Amino acid sequence: MMFTPSAEQTDFAGVLHEYLGAGKRDLAALGVDEVTDPVDLAVVFEELGHHAVRGPLVESLAVLPALGLGPGSIAFPPEVPHAVEAERYFLVEGDTVREASPVSVVSSVDPGRRLVELAAGPVVATGAPAGRAFDLGVLTCSAHLLGLGRAMLEMTTAHAAARTQFGKPIGWFQAVKHHLATVLIGLEMARPLVFGAAVTMTARDVSAAKVATSDAAWAAARTALQVHGAIGYTAEHDLGRFLLQTRALRTAWGSPSMHRARVWEAL
Repeated sequence: MMFTPSAEQTDFAGVLHEYLGAGKRDLAALGVDEVTDPVDLAVVFEELGHHAVRGPLVESLAVLPALGLGPGSIAFPPEVPHAVEAERYFLVEGDTVREASPVSVVSSVDPGRRLVELAAGPVVATGAPAGRAFDLGVLTCSAHLLGLGRAMLEMTTAHAAARTQFGKPIGWFQAVKHHLATVLIGLEMARPLVFGAAVTMTARDVSAAKVATSDAAWAAARTALQVHGAIGYTAEHDLGRFLLQTRALRTAWGSPSMHRARVWEAL
């Protein structure tokens, strides 16, 4: 079975792509904050990743609405021990959700993604659907990684076509072609897992999607650095934003090893 977005979802992704490409970040203007269906959320987050949009997006747009709470950030110990910096915080303990307050700042591999350690406060909900909310966080993080990988592949392909060596674009050389093809295959194999997981929303499928997108986006990042060379390491180059987000989100909402264990346990 093929898991692909519908024509309507593809059109919406195109609108969102143009909107974000114009530098606009008011997602509420497009009604993104009202999206609740997992498949629609996967479409949204793939495009958010495609443009490396920052912020507690997974938390505010997917996880907290699933818990019936307003915008903010949230921690799910032990898999998500820290929260992304926001104006309001929550802490999940089992199926209990508490208000929380930040007590310290935790460094992140992505300087644009500040993390905080939380102290528990008053209870705001009991019997919360914490399992589904966590899986929505994993799913949307996976879709975000997929979008990051796509963007890095596009940037690297364009760079390979423009940069010349020995009188030819470096994209003509088979070694470069093979690396780019491998990245493309990884992303194309991961994408149906993301949308399949959005349909089933089982722990096994969601974790499989996270593993696949983490690996595919990481491979895209490594290849992007190899092809771009030293310029890819500079803060001035756009590639840097995508590399840093990929490094951070690869282990966010559960590490690849944690999700591999979840898949194994479900078999």
